[in-house]
Amino acid sequence: MMGSERFHEDFTRQDDDPRPSERSLGITFAAVCAIIGLIKLYYGEKFPIVWLLAAGAFLFCAFFWPAPLRPLGILWHRLGYLLFKVVNPIVMAILYFGTVVPIGLILRLTGNDPLRLKIDRGCASYWLNREPPGPAAQEMKNQF
Repeated sequence: MMGSERFHEDFTRQDDDPRPSERSLGITFAAVCAIIGLIKLYYGEKFPIVWLLAAGAFLFCAFFWPAPLRPLGILWHRLGYLLFKVVNPIVMAILYFGTVVPIGLILRLTGNDPLRLKIDRGCASYWLNREPPGPAAQEMKNQF
């Protein structure tokens, strides 16, 4: 029997994507609205009280009536997933084309071959002798 009970890891697929609780969403939105309201109040802009009231409403819902925050949490989670699907490939492409490709081009232009991938027809073997030599063969028994 070759089941997953033989492994330490759990290889079953987790299809359900856990969302944060309505309480944590309400507290987070309340904090963001409060910060925006306080910044608007500090700079004397119009209607900072609207942001502060929204912060209070989110805080009230977070602690006493979290049910109205459920649709907002679902939408927020979907927006985050959509942003992940769009932004992640862009960031990875920027990292790849901004670091790996230029380093590879520089190595090729300078003639470096750090992995020794070039074929040498006159070489009898690609084996590299270890300096200093490794441990004796007797020490390699019963490793675990």
